[in-house]
Amino acid sequence: MLTTDFVPGAPAWIELGSPEVVAAAEFYGRVLGWEYDGGLFRRYGSTVAAHVPLGAGAWTVHFAVADTGSAGPLRRLTDPQGAEFGVWRARDGAGLGAVSTPGALTWLELHTPAPEAAADFYRSVFAWEIQTIPGAPGLFCRPAGTGAGRLFGAVVEDSSAYWLPYFEVADPDGAAGAAEVAVEPYEVGGVGRIAVLADPFGARFGVMRSVTS
Repeated sequence: MLTTDFVPGAPAWIELGSPEVVAAAEFYGRVLGWEYDGGLFRRYGSTVAAHVPLGAGAWTVHFAVADTGSAGPLRRLTDPQGAEFGVWRARDGAGLGAVSTPGALTWLELHTPAPEAAADFYRSVFAWEIQTIPGAPGLFCRPAGTGAGRLFGAVVEDSSAYWLPYFEVADPDGAAGAAEVAVEPYEVGGVGRIAVLADPFGARFGVMRSVTS
């Protein structure tokens, strides 16, 4: 699971890009209970995401590193299959204030046409430990040197390459009723109930009611 112990390679920050922050804030306030505050989205006072101006809707996940190789604390990159991601220099900020709680980031999926090659790339960049789980599709990721309880996401096969964030919610069906639905709510044994939605600007994201929530 995700935690706010941002060891190297762990998801530490997430940004929503969209052309209209007011509309984005209204949408995510309705669907995820977020409040917008000067470039940040908060839930119960904790930072759960950031907003950046962008011509089309998109999510960018940043992973913790010791050095971004640039002057700033954040750096945006693209993997060999075309999925955009970022790196976040831990010493320059506090990272997300909440994860794995209602309204906060709880899981990640890397969709890619070449799962094995993508997994090898991210392992070379972040030293992730990659594993399979019997009966479960995809390759599962966790930061180096951590246990099975620190799995934060999966690499799954798809025709295009992008990172799909999932946010914890109490009622995936209710969230789906307030947004454009890409994948209708369904149960995943041992995981929970999930759905994939899209915001008004086309940014896709998932919602999940975890079995442990």
